[in-house]
Amino acid sequence: MHAGEVVVGMRVRYPRTGTTGIVQRIETVLGDSFAELDSTHLLYRSDQLVPAVGTEKVRTTFVEDAKKTIEREREFAAGSELQDALKNIDQSCEGGG
Repeated sequence: MHAGEVVVGMRVRYPRTGTTGIVQRIETVLGDSFAELDSTHLLYRSDQLVPAVGTEKVRTTFVEDAKKTIEREREFAAGSELQDALKNIDQSCEGGG
């Protein structure tokens, strides 16, 4: 994207790291245009940024998947299988050394 196409309030992505955010301000340093992103508060070269589309859906899906995983692990930890396994250990370290 050309540096002149980046505007404040635009949702962009920095492809090298995958960082996404909304442009908070644009600054010119030594003739190069930089944009500050709200997600990191760092400056990125404006000509290296690309418009970000569809990132909210990916993030929402990731959060929902994480919640399902946490719930599944809580159910396992509360179940009798884990409790039985913990009863059968003597708390000693068998790691050698």
